[in-house]
Amino acid sequence: MRSDDCSLSLRCVANTYLPTKWGRFRTLGFELPAERKLESAVVLIMGDVMSGTPLVRIHSECLTGEVFGSRRCDCGEQLIWAMQAIAKEGSGIVIYERQEGRGIGLMAKLKAYELQDQGFDTVESNEHLGYSADLRDFVLPAKVLRYLGITQIRLLTNNPQKIEALEGAGIEIVQRLSCDVDPSPDAIPYLVTKKMRMGHILSSV
Repeated sequence: MRSDDCSLSLRCVANTYLPTKWGRFRTLGFELPAERKLESAVVLIMGDVMSGTPLVRIHSECLTGEVFGSRRCDCGEQLIWAMQAIAKEGSGIVIYERQEGRGIGLMAKLKAYELQDQGFDTVESNEHLGYSADLRDFVLPAKVLRYLGITQIRLLTNNPQKIEALEGAGIEIVQRLSCDVDPSPDAIPYLVTKKMRMGHILSSV
């Protein structure tokens, strides 16, 4: 690991291990003071990520999809798919950001769901509540990668905003790999909005 200008305000606050159903991950906790709040992320690292170009998934917290099994989104399935892909390769990184609801928070996300029940799409519901479609900036993942000494990655994502943010921070995306999972019927409207209004690269809808 190294510290440079990109990571001066980033703090690694924990360093442990997690045995999971997909294997053993070194697990780091990071905090980053932001303008209005303290941002945090859990980083799972499997194997040797310093030789070659590591497989990386940047994933935002989704309590409803990951814990309760909500079918309104594909977040839970994407996280499982990414961890399986990393385990199959034997190495890689998951950066799990605490950014529920694209950064608007859990309660606001539930309010947005209520609006979606009335016919709003995911972008319209956020805007109706006074938020932008996506409040995330992905500064923290870029700083984490720089902290780890990694400047080239293979990124598991469908989101061009992540690519743009990381490349803007000096992280080279050597390859983008799709994180497109089979959607449930309930998730189709959510995914169509992502593709048509937010530019996500999706082949499943």
